[in-house]
Amino acid sequence: MGKRVYNGMPARQLGSEGWRKPWSGGNGGSCVEAMRLADGRVALRQSTDPDGPALIYAHHAMAGFIRGVKAGEADFLLVQESAGPAPRPPRPAHSAHPAQSTC
Repeated sequence: MGKRVYNGMPARQLGSEGWRKPWSGGNGGSCVEAMRLADGRVALRQSTDPDGPALIYAHHAMAGFIRGVKAGEADFLLVQESAGPAPRPPRPAHSAHPAQSTC
């Protein structure tokens, strides 16, 4: 990749090969797609908008994010707002190969 890769660039400029859907669910086809770049950085894009912007993260930033998610630090994103403080949702059991659904 001889061109400049930057945060917010059109994802199509990164090519169509190499995008994977590591996170998916029963969300009507709206998935996050990820691509590992040649320099070790990670690009993310929205599957329903493959020509939209790519978010580019340094390897260490993505590694820290994944560790935090595994440790439950992002569980607050799954709690729906209510009148009072919401209880922390139970942590799912981790498996080596989580079930993936198609987008």
